[in-house]
Amino acid sequence: MNYYIIYKPYKMISQFTSSHKKKKCLGELGFTFPKDVYPVGRLDENSEGLLILTNDKSLNFKLLNPEFEHKRIYLVQLQGIITPAAIKQLEAGVEIALDAGPYLTKSCTAKTVAKPEKLPPRGHPISEQLPTSWIELTLTEGKFHQVRKMTAGVGFPCLRLIRIAIEDIRIENMLPSDVRELKRDAVYKKLHIPV
Repeated sequence: MNYYIIYKPYKMISQFTSSHKKKKCLGELGFTFPKDVYPVGRLDENSEGLLILTNDKSLNFKLLNPEFEHKRIYLVQLQGIITPAAIKQLEAGVEIALDAGPYLTKSCTAKTVAKPEKLPPRGHPISEQLPTSWIELTLTEGKFHQVRKMTAGVGFPCLRLIRIAIEDIRIENMLPSDVRELKRDAVYKKLHIPV
């Protein structure tokens, strides 16, 4: 079995090929992956950060199964200066729209943080004149565009979204397009999954 973590760049889709010629894909990372490797979970095109790639179907099931409640940690830049009331609302749960209908997100952890230092530049810079704030959001679920829908739902649209960790696997000291190969035991240990 093979295990990789990548720092998915902004404006890259979480798949190896695309019928859209203008979309950047994982196949353009400049790294030769085994042909049966695929992403576990996804990040949308406009999101950045940690993506796990593997050919371990058991890991895929255990990591994406909601009953295991694996923590996913995001750094989020918001339009406007977020209020303590909005932070409490995020933590308590926000009603978001899904294809199946309205959904109340599970309780989570949210906190304001200082603007992160040494962040890689974003593909499309955000105006310095625009008042913004940053939060760290820890979820145990991953619905379609959930973070963006949650922050918009409390009145603070998401401008930049970076997944920095899944449990204890982090993108520390990684730059966009970086790839690291990990051993099975290390992956399972850092994800708190019994081997």
